[in-house]
Amino acid sequence: MLFLLTSCGQGASEATASDITFEWDRLEIVSKTDRHQLNVEIADTFEKRRQGLMFRTEMPPNNGMLFLFDSRRRLSFWMKNTYISLDMLFIDERGIIRSIAENTVPESTVGVSSGVRVIAVLELNAGTAKRLDISVGDRVDHPFFDAK
Repeated sequence: MLFLLTSCGQGASEATASDITFEWDRLEIVSKTDRHQLNVEIADTFEKRRQGLMFRTEMPPNNGMLFLFDSRRRLSFWMKNTYISLDMLFIDERGIIRSIAENTVPESTVGVSSGVRVIAVLELNAGTAKRLDISVGDRVDHPFFDAK
């Protein structure tokens, strides 16, 4: 089953970025060459996942948003009302990056698919995966994955 999210918004939404408050956490990406610490906002409810990064015009370089789901599924995100290009890292329940969509197109309604069943998505500024040498098979360390 394909689960369509709007990276950032689902359907026509009247919400603005100030309507929902996200909790912050830290995570670490363990790549083949280094360990990268990032600050992330947690999108762990339907409302937070629907809002995502919509209406934002910038995001600091070492920040991101971590979308968490209750079960594994194929995910598809779109960029409607998302004004910054993103890298999307699709992550399985062990914290392993299973696929990466780089340099997504702002405001596009074309779905960006995980291609495989995953339980989380990490959105970062476009170019971050390349800049930090992050690739499929690398691991994301965060308590969410420890609990799975």
